[in-house]
Amino acid sequence: MPRFLRLWPLLLLALALLIGWRLGLTRALSFPALARHQAGLLHLVARHPVMAAIIYVGVYAVSVAISVPGGAVLTAAGGLLFGIAFGGSLAVLGASLGAIALFLIARTVLRPLMLRYAGALSERLRPGIERDGFSYLLALRLIPAFPFWLVNLAPALLGMRLGPYAAATILGILPGTFVYVSIGAGLSALIARGRTPDASLIFSPPVLGPLLGLALLSLLPVLWRRRKARAAQRHG
Repeated sequence: MPRFLRLWPLLLLALALLIGWRLGLTRALSFPALARHQAGLLHLVARHPVMAAIIYVGVYAVSVAISVPGGAVLTAAGGLLFGIAFGGSLAVLGASLGAIALFLIARTVLRPLMLRYAGALSERLRPGIERDGFSYLLALRLIPAFPFWLVNLAPALLGMRLGPYAAATILGILPGTFVYVSIGAGLSALIARGRTPDASLIFSPPVLGPLLGLALLSLLPVLWRRRKARAAQRHG
């Protein structure tokens, strides 16, 4: 197959990014824009709830796949439009679908390039990724300090399997997603008072502390295996 044809997933992603940029997607994914369109969006959800939910998941998935910033706004919009439980579920679905799509594209197109130019490094890292990749990725997902797009790409380039990647992604984004959805559920009251939500709430100690604790717990299997390996070496 010609190299150009092998690159079609990446080219499709670049085209979607260009279209999103031309349509002003980056400007639309902001809290002021969400406040301006609140009434129209709520009306759409009331008139066509199923279609609105499908559109929301689709927009979220595409924005994650093309790595457009604005995930916090989209997640809060889920709470505003659909409530905490349903909105949170839709946000997790959209984010997971977008992350899996980007993972598959990176594994198909970019992974072979990495093997060609950094095959030795990849082979050294592969056993650790196969053994502990789920724990590492889960910890990274739980800590909101790491860029979402980078955490989507790195596992694909390092050869992580799809199953553990998808499971760690879904579990890891659940806590932070429902924090932002809860913010979005109270967005109408904030807008009525002329205020915008404080998206940095997730970095406050009451929220970040438990997330860091969960991240450390997710790494316990890795620490336990390393401790057993060192003990076996001492007694070997």
